[in-house]
Amino acid sequence: MSGHCAYDVIVLGAGAAGLMCAAVAGQRGRRVLLLEHTDKVGAKILISGGGRCNFTNLDAVPERFVSANPRFCTSALSRYTQTDFIAMIERHGIAYHEKTLGQLFCDGSARAVVAMLLGECATGGVDVRCDHQITAVTKADAFRVETSQGDFTAPALVLATGGLSIPKMGATGFSYDLARRLGLRVIETMPGLVPFKVAALNADNAALAGVALEAVAARGEHAFRENILFTHRGLSGPAILQVSSYWRHGQSITLDLLPDLDAAAFLSERKRSRSKAMPQTVLAEILPGRLAQALAAAHLPPTAMANIPDKTLSAFGLLLKAWEVTPDGTEGYAKAEVTTGGIDTAELSQKTMASRRVPGLYAIGEAVDVTGWLGGYNFQWAWSSGWAAGQAV
Repeated sequence: MSGHCAYDVIVLGAGAAGLMCAAVAGQRGRRVLLLEHTDKVGAKILISGGGRCNFTNLDAVPERFVSANPRFCTSALSRYTQTDFIAMIERHGIAYHEKTLGQLFCDGSARAVVAMLLGECATGGVDVRCDHQITAVTKADAFRVETSQGDFTAPALVLATGGLSIPKMGATGFSYDLARRLGLRVIETMPGLVPFKVAALNADNAALAGVALEAVAARGEHAFRENILFTHRGLSGPAILQVSSYWRHGQSITLDLLPDLDAAAFLSERKRSRSKAMPQTVLAEILPGRLAQALAAAHLPPTAMANIPDKTLSAFGLLLKAWEVTPDGTEGYAKAEVTTGGIDTAELSQKTMASRRVPGLYAIGEAVDVTGWLGGYNFQWAWSSGWAAGQAV
Protein backbone atom coordinates (compact mmCIF):
# COMPACT_ATOMS: atom_id res chain seq x y z
CA MET A 1 0.00 0.00 0.00
CA SER A 2 1.63 3.25 -1.11
CA GLY A 3 0.21 6.71 -1.39
CA HIS A 4 -0.56 8.71 1.75
CA CYS A 5 -0.51 6.56 4.83
CA ALA A 6 -1.63 7.85 8.17
CA TYR A 7 0.82 6.83 10.89
CA ASP A 8 1.53 8.37 14.27
CA VAL A 9 5.25 7.76 13.98
CA ILE A 10 7.71 6.97 11.19
CA VAL A 11 11.01 5.48 12.31
CA LEU A 12 13.81 5.70 9.74
CA GLY A 13 16.31 2.84 10.06
CA ALA A 14 15.62 -0.71 11.28
CA GLY A 15 18.83 -1.24 13.22
CA ALA A 16 19.08 -1.81 16.97
CA ALA A 17 17.79 1.62 18.03
CA GLY A 18 15.04 1.82 15.37
CA LEU A 19 13.68 -1.66 16.12
CA MET A 20 13.61 -0.92 19.85
CA CYS A 21 11.91 2.45 19.43
CA ALA A 22 9.31 1.08 17.01
CA ALA A 23 8.47 -1.86 19.30
CA VAL A 24 8.09 0.34 22.39
CA ALA A 25 5.97 2.94 20.58
CA GLY A 26 3.83 0.26 18.92
CA GLN A 27 3.15 -1.43 22.24
CA ARG A 28 1.99 1.95 23.60
CA GLY A 29 -0.72 1.91 20.94
CA ARG A 30 0.98 4.19 18.43
CA ARG A 31 0.62 3.41 14.72
CA VAL A 32 4.25 2.94 13.72
CA LEU A 33 5.92 2.62 10.33
CA LEU A 34 9.51 1.35 10.41
CA LEU A 35 11.41 1.98 7.15
CA GLU A 36 14.72 0.32 6.21
CA HIS A 37 16.58 1.16 2.99
CA THR A 38 18.46 -2.17 2.75
CA ASP A 39 16.88 -5.59 2.19
CA LYS A 40 16.96 -6.72 5.84
CA VAL A 41 16.57 -5.40 9.36
CA GLY A 42 19.26 -5.49 12.04
CA ALA A 43 22.27 -5.97 9.74
CA LYS A 44 24.80 -4.77 12.32
CA ILE A 45 23.19 -6.88 15.05
CA LEU A 46 23.70 -9.96 12.86
CA ILE A 47 27.45 -9.44 12.37
CA SER A 48 28.23 -8.18 15.87
CA GLY A 49 30.22 -10.29 18.30
CA GLY A 50 31.33 -12.66 15.56
CA GLY A 51 27.67 -13.44 14.79
CA ARG A 52 26.74 -13.96 18.45
CA CYS A 53 25.77 -10.34 19.23
CA ASN A 54 27.45 -8.72 22.22
CA PHE A 55 24.05 -7.26 23.14
CA THR A 56 24.92 -5.33 26.32
CA ASN A 57 27.45 -4.91 29.11
CA LEU A 58 26.88 -5.48 32.82
CA ASP A 59 28.90 -2.30 33.50
CA ALA A 60 27.07 0.07 31.15
CA VAL A 61 27.56 3.29 33.15
CA PRO A 62 27.57 6.84 31.70
CA GLU A 63 31.33 7.20 32.30
CA ARG A 64 31.93 4.61 29.58
CA PHE A 65 30.39 6.71 26.83
CA VAL A 66 32.11 9.43 24.79
CA SER A 67 30.23 12.64 23.96
CA ALA A 68 30.74 16.42 23.86
CA ASN A 69 28.24 16.34 26.76
CA PRO A 70 29.23 13.28 28.83
CA ARG A 71 26.14 13.58 31.08
CA PHE A 72 23.57 13.50 28.28
CA CYS A 73 23.31 9.69 28.14
CA THR A 74 22.61 9.37 31.90
CA SER A 75 18.83 9.79 31.74
CA ALA A 76 18.10 7.15 29.08
CA LEU A 77 20.68 4.68 30.48
CA SER A 78 19.24 4.96 33.98
CA ARG A 79 15.62 4.57 32.86
CA TYR A 80 16.16 1.60 30.54
CA THR A 81 19.12 -0.33 31.90
CA GLN A 82 21.12 -3.39 30.87
CA THR A 83 19.03 -5.31 33.44
CA ASP A 84 15.86 -4.32 31.58
CA PHE A 85 17.24 -5.57 28.28
CA ILE A 86 18.54 -8.80 29.85
CA ALA A 87 15.01 -9.37 31.20
CA MET A 88 13.66 -9.15 27.64
CA ILE A 89 16.34 -11.58 26.41
CA GLU A 90 15.38 -14.01 29.18
CA ARG A 91 11.66 -13.59 28.53
CA HIS A 92 12.30 -14.70 24.94
CA GLY A 93 14.29 -17.73 26.14
CA ILE A 94 17.57 -16.62 24.56
CA ALA A 95 20.54 -18.31 26.23
CA TYR A 96 23.54 -16.06 26.86
CA HIS A 97 26.88 -15.91 28.68
CA GLU A 98 29.33 -13.35 30.03
CA LYS A 99 32.58 -13.44 28.09
CA THR A 100 34.97 -11.00 29.77
CA LEU A 101 34.72 -7.49 31.22
CA GLY A 102 30.93 -7.66 31.60
CA GLN A 103 30.29 -8.42 27.92
CA LEU A 104 27.15 -10.50 27.33
CA PHE A 105 26.83 -12.66 24.19
CA CYS A 106 24.17 -15.01 22.85
CA ASP A 107 25.11 -18.69 23.23
CA GLY A 108 23.68 -19.20 19.76
CA SER A 109 23.22 -16.85 16.82
CA ALA A 110 22.62 -13.09 16.79
CA ARG A 111 19.58 -13.93 14.64
CA ALA A 112 17.75 -14.69 17.89
CA VAL A 113 18.08 -11.03 18.96
CA VAL A 114 16.72 -9.78 15.62
CA ALA A 115 13.85 -12.29 15.81
CA MET A 116 13.10 -11.11 19.36
CA LEU A 117 12.96 -7.44 18.31
CA LEU A 118 10.79 -8.26 15.28
CA GLY A 119 8.52 -10.24 17.61
CA GLU A 120 8.24 -7.22 19.90
CA CYS A 121 7.44 -5.05 16.86
CA ALA A 122 4.76 -7.52 15.77
CA THR A 123 3.21 -7.40 19.25
CA GLY A 124 2.96 -3.63 18.83
CA GLY A 125 1.51 -3.92 15.32
CA VAL A 126 4.50 -2.14 13.75
CA ASP A 127 4.46 -1.94 9.94
CA VAL A 128 8.04 -3.00 9.04
CA ARG A 129 9.18 -2.35 5.48
CA CYS A 130 12.56 -3.05 3.90
CA ASP A 131 13.94 -1.92 0.52
CA HIS A 132 12.44 1.55 0.87
CA GLN A 133 15.04 4.06 -0.32
CA ILE A 134 14.19 7.49 1.03
CA THR A 135 14.23 10.16 -1.67
CA ALA A 136 12.96 13.17 0.28
CA VAL A 137 11.83 14.23 3.75
CA THR A 138 9.86 17.44 4.21
CA LYS A 139 7.96 18.99 7.07
CA ALA A 140 4.84 21.09 6.88
CA ASP A 141 2.16 20.25 9.45
CA ALA A 142 3.45 16.69 9.50
CA PHE A 143 6.56 14.95 8.21
CA ARG A 144 6.32 13.64 4.69
CA VAL A 145 8.72 10.83 3.76
CA GLU A 146 9.03 10.07 0.05
CA THR A 147 10.48 6.66 -0.81
CA SER A 148 11.19 4.45 -3.81
CA GLN A 149 7.95 2.62 -2.93
CA GLY A 150 5.53 5.40 -2.09
CA ASP A 151 5.11 8.36 0.23
CA PHE A 152 4.14 8.36 3.91
CA THR A 153 3.18 11.00 6.46
CA ALA A 154 3.22 11.19 10.25
CA PRO A 155 3.42 13.92 12.90
CA ALA A 156 6.49 12.27 14.49
CA LEU A 157 9.72 11.23 12.80
CA VAL A 158 12.57 9.29 14.44
CA LEU A 159 16.08 9.37 12.97
CA ALA A 160 17.61 5.96 13.66
CA THR A 161 19.74 5.39 10.57
CA GLY A 162 23.01 4.98 12.47
CA GLY A 163 26.39 6.45 11.57
CA LEU A 164 28.97 6.18 8.82
CA SER A 165 30.77 3.04 10.00
CA ILE A 166 30.81 -0.12 7.84
CA PRO A 167 29.45 1.42 4.60
CA LYS A 168 29.44 -1.99 2.88
CA MET A 169 26.48 -2.84 5.15
CA GLY A 170 24.55 0.17 3.93
CA ALA A 171 25.75 2.81 6.41
CA THR A 172 25.31 6.39 5.19
CA GLY A 173 25.36 9.88 6.66
CA PHE A 174 21.60 10.20 6.11
CA SER A 175 20.65 11.17 9.69
CA TYR A 176 23.37 13.82 9.82
CA ASP A 177 22.43 15.31 6.44
CA LEU A 178 18.73 15.41 7.29
CA ALA A 179 19.37 16.84 10.78
CA ARG A 180 21.49 19.64 9.25
CA ARG A 181 18.83 20.35 6.65
CA LEU A 182 16.25 20.67 9.42
CA GLY A 183 18.52 23.15 11.23
CA LEU A 184 20.13 20.92 13.86
CA ARG A 185 23.82 21.17 14.69
CA VAL A 186 25.98 18.11 13.99
CA ILE A 187 29.27 17.59 15.81
CA GLU A 188 32.12 16.54 13.52
CA THR A 189 32.02 12.80 12.92
CA MET A 190 35.03 10.50 12.99
CA PRO A 191 35.60 6.74 12.83
CA GLY A 192 35.45 5.27 16.36
CA LEU A 193 36.59 1.90 17.75
CA VAL A 194 38.93 1.66 14.79
CA PRO A 195 42.44 0.27 14.06
CA PHE A 196 45.37 2.66 13.58
CA LYS A 197 47.71 3.00 10.63
CA VAL A 198 51.31 3.41 11.82
CA ALA A 199 53.79 3.59 8.95
CA ALA A 200 56.81 3.84 11.27
CA LEU A 201 56.04 0.38 12.68
CA ASN A 202 55.95 -1.16 9.25
CA ALA A 203 59.18 0.32 7.97
CA ASP A 204 61.13 -1.47 10.72
CA ASN A 205 58.81 -4.25 11.69
CA ALA A 206 56.95 -5.71 8.72
CA ALA A 207 57.64 -8.99 10.51
CA LEU A 208 55.29 -8.05 13.36
CA ALA A 209 51.94 -8.57 11.59
CA GLY A 210 49.89 -11.06 13.58
CA VAL A 211 51.73 -10.58 16.89
CA ALA A 212 49.29 -10.08 19.79
CA LEU A 213 49.83 -9.46 23.50
CA GLU A 214 48.02 -8.03 26.51
CA ALA A 215 49.03 -4.40 27.05
CA VAL A 216 47.73 -1.06 28.26
CA ALA A 217 46.92 1.48 25.54
CA ALA A 218 46.46 5.03 26.84
CA ARG A 219 45.54 8.44 25.51
CA GLY A 220 45.51 11.16 28.18
CA GLU A 221 43.71 9.83 31.27
CA HIS A 222 41.94 7.11 29.28
CA ALA A 223 43.74 3.76 29.56
CA PHE A 224 42.57 0.31 28.45
CA ARG A 225 44.15 -3.01 29.37
CA GLU A 226 43.28 -5.65 26.79
CA ASN A 227 44.96 -7.30 23.82
CA ILE A 228 46.76 -5.30 21.16
CA LEU A 229 47.47 -6.72 17.72
CA PHE A 230 50.17 -5.69 15.25
CA THR A 231 48.81 -5.61 11.69
CA HIS A 232 50.39 -5.15 8.24
CA ARG A 233 49.47 -1.47 8.42
CA GLY A 234 49.71 -0.66 12.12
CA LEU A 235 47.86 -1.57 15.33
CA SER A 236 44.52 -3.14 16.20
CA GLY A 237 43.01 -5.30 18.95
CA PRO A 238 40.50 -4.35 21.69
CA ALA A 239 42.77 -1.99 23.67
CA ILE A 240 43.65 -0.07 20.49
CA LEU A 241 40.01 0.17 19.34
CA GLN A 242 39.02 1.48 22.78
CA VAL A 243 41.67 4.21 22.87
CA SER A 244 40.92 5.26 19.26
CA SER A 245 37.66 6.93 20.36
CA TYR A 246 39.71 9.37 22.47
CA TRP A 247 42.42 10.01 19.84
CA ARG A 248 42.68 12.95 17.43
CA HIS A 249 44.91 13.31 14.39
CA GLY A 250 48.50 14.25 15.29
CA GLN A 251 48.29 12.91 18.84
CA SER A 252 50.29 9.99 20.16
CA ILE A 253 49.13 7.00 22.21
CA THR A 254 51.20 5.31 24.91
CA LEU A 255 51.63 1.54 25.17
CA ASP A 256 52.66 -0.33 28.30
CA LEU A 257 53.76 -3.66 26.85
CA LEU A 258 54.40 -5.22 30.28
CA PRO A 259 51.58 -4.10 32.59
CA ASP A 260 52.52 -6.52 35.38
CA LEU A 261 56.29 -6.08 35.31
CA ASP A 262 58.94 -3.54 36.32
CA ALA A 263 60.77 -3.84 33.00
CA ALA A 264 63.93 -1.94 34.03
CA ALA A 265 64.36 -4.07 37.18
CA PHE A 266 63.82 -7.26 35.16
CA LEU A 267 66.49 -6.29 32.58
CA SER A 268 68.93 -5.27 35.28
CA GLU A 269 68.43 -8.63 37.05
CA ARG A 270 68.87 -10.57 33.79
CA LYS A 271 72.07 -8.67 33.02
CA ARG A 272 73.48 -10.41 36.13
CA SER A 273 71.76 -13.82 35.91
CA ARG A 274 71.96 -14.27 32.11
CA SER A 275 74.98 -12.13 31.30
CA LYS A 276 75.96 -14.10 28.17
CA ALA A 277 72.47 -14.08 26.65
CA MET A 278 71.55 -11.77 23.78
CA PRO A 279 68.94 -9.14 24.63
CA GLN A 280 66.32 -10.55 22.22
CA THR A 281 66.58 -13.93 23.99
CA VAL A 282 65.99 -12.30 27.37
CA LEU A 283 63.12 -10.21 25.98
CA ALA A 284 61.51 -13.34 24.52
CA GLU A 285 60.95 -14.54 28.12
CA ILE A 286 58.41 -11.76 28.61
CA LEU A 287 57.27 -10.75 25.10
CA PRO A 288 56.26 -12.62 21.93
CA GLY A 289 59.41 -13.73 20.07
CA ARG A 290 58.99 -11.59 16.94
CA LEU A 291 58.28 -8.48 19.00
CA ALA A 292 61.30 -9.21 21.24
CA GLN A 293 63.46 -9.52 18.13
CA ALA A 294 62.20 -6.29 16.54
CA LEU A 295 62.46 -4.18 19.72
CA ALA A 296 65.96 -5.43 20.56
CA ALA A 297 67.12 -4.75 16.99
CA ALA A 298 65.66 -1.24 17.04
CA HIS A 299 66.78 -0.13 20.51
CA LEU A 300 69.68 -2.20 21.87
CA PRO A 301 73.22 -2.93 20.67
CA PRO A 302 73.69 -6.42 19.16
CA THR A 303 75.78 -7.73 22.05
CA ALA A 304 75.43 -9.90 25.15
CA MET A 305 73.48 -8.50 28.14
CA ALA A 306 76.71 -8.10 30.17
CA ASN A 307 78.04 -5.56 27.66
CA ILE A 308 75.00 -3.30 27.59
CA PRO A 309 75.35 -0.21 29.83
CA ASP A 310 72.89 0.03 32.76
CA LYS A 311 71.73 3.41 31.47
CA THR A 312 70.79 1.88 28.09
CA LEU A 313 68.88 -0.99 29.74
CA SER A 314 67.12 1.38 32.10
CA ALA A 315 66.01 3.67 29.23
CA PHE A 316 64.83 0.64 27.26
CA GLY A 317 62.89 -0.57 30.33
CA LEU A 318 61.08 2.79 30.41
CA LEU A 319 60.30 2.49 26.69
CA LEU A 320 58.65 -0.92 27.22
CA LYS A 321 56.43 0.65 29.91
CA ALA A 322 55.59 3.84 27.98
CA TRP A 323 56.16 3.35 24.27
CA GLU A 324 54.90 6.43 22.50
CA VAL A 325 53.39 5.72 19.10
CA THR A 326 52.00 8.43 16.82
CA PRO A 327 49.49 6.94 14.37
CA ASP A 328 49.36 8.40 10.86
CA GLY A 329 45.60 7.94 10.86
CA THR A 330 42.94 5.27 11.25
CA GLU A 331 41.62 2.54 8.96
CA GLY A 332 38.56 4.77 8.43
CA TYR A 333 34.84 4.04 8.44
CA ALA A 334 35.27 0.79 6.50
CA LYS A 335 36.91 -0.79 9.56
CA ALA A 336 35.34 1.36 12.30
CA GLU A 337 32.81 -0.31 14.58
CA VAL A 338 31.06 2.99 15.31
CA THR A 339 30.99 6.69 14.45
CA THR A 340 31.99 9.27 17.06
CA GLY A 341 30.32 12.67 16.93
CA GLY A 342 26.89 13.09 15.38
CA ILE A 343 23.76 15.10 16.13
CA ASP A 344 24.65 17.55 18.91
CA THR A 345 23.07 16.45 22.19
CA ALA A 346 22.44 20.13 23.00
CA GLU A 347 19.76 19.94 20.29
CA LEU A 348 17.89 17.10 22.05
CA SER A 349 15.98 16.41 25.24
CA GLN A 350 17.94 13.83 27.22
CA LYS A 351 14.67 12.44 28.59
CA THR A 352 12.75 11.97 25.31
CA MET A 353 15.47 12.32 22.59
CA ALA A 354 13.18 14.93 20.97
CA SER A 355 14.59 17.86 19.01
CA ARG A 356 14.36 21.13 20.93
CA ARG A 357 13.71 23.17 17.78
CA VAL A 358 11.84 20.86 15.36
CA PRO A 359 8.58 19.64 16.93
CA GLY A 360 7.96 15.91 16.37
CA LEU A 361 11.56 15.10 15.41
CA TYR A 362 13.60 12.58 17.44
CA ALA A 363 17.12 11.17 17.08
CA ILE A 364 18.44 7.98 18.68
CA GLY A 365 21.29 5.48 18.64
CA GLU A 366 24.49 6.07 16.72
CA ALA A 367 23.03 9.10 14.89
CA VAL A 368 23.47 11.03 18.16
CA ASP A 369 26.80 12.26 19.59
CA VAL A 370 27.05 9.41 22.11
CA THR A 371 29.56 6.61 21.55
CA GLY A 372 30.03 3.69 23.91
CA TRP A 373 33.14 1.70 24.68
CA LEU A 374 33.77 -1.58 22.88
CA GLY A 375 31.92 -4.52 24.41
CA GLY A 376 28.13 -4.10 24.20
CA TYR A 377 27.93 -0.46 25.29
CA ASN A 378 26.77 0.86 21.91
CA PHE A 379 23.96 -1.67 21.79
CA GLN A 380 22.89 -0.61 25.27
CA TRP A 381 22.79 3.02 24.10
CA ALA A 382 20.66 1.89 21.13
CA TRP A 383 18.21 0.06 23.44
CA SER A 384 18.09 2.87 26.03
CA SER A 385 17.76 5.80 23.60
CA GLY A 386 15.30 3.81 21.48
CA TRP A 387 13.20 3.06 24.54
CA ALA A 388 13.27 6.70 25.71
CA ALA A 389 12.04 7.95 22.32
CA GLY A 390 9.52 5.08 22.05
CA GLN A 391 7.99 6.17 25.35
CA ALA A 392 7.68 9.75 24.12
CA VAL A 393 6.57 9.70 20.49
